[in-house]
Amino acid sequence: QVHLVESGGGLVQAGGSLRLSCTASGSIFSVNSMGWYRQAPGKQRELVALIISDSSTNYADSVKGRFTISRDNAKNTVILQMNALKPEDTAVYYCYLNVATPSKIWLDFWGQGTQVTVSS
Repeated sequence: QVHLVESGGGLVQAGGSLRLSCTASGSIFSVNSMGWYRQAPGKQRELVALIISDSSTNYADSVKGRFTISRDNAKNTVILQMNALKPEDTAVYYCYLNVATPSKIWLDFWGQGTQVTVSS
């Protein structure tokens, strides 16, 4: 069983910053990728940022240059530093983890979500 614990959401004014953290625990054999997705009311869940096992990163175009994802492999923790926040960044942010089992089956895990609200 794998658990993801998120922290760092909240309310901030436009132009401000927030830092999201997610730590994975449990039976983790091999991490392929960790990252963040978000879902705004009435919209589909979308990728925000992802960091792969080789440390390469992938960002949504809407957050490039403003958000930075980083990872502490030893702690199975992923951090999303969000700067220059905009009202359109308002959403529930979900931590995401993709792992491989010893039998090379890939599994996805999700956090419970943390609310980010950016006021104009």
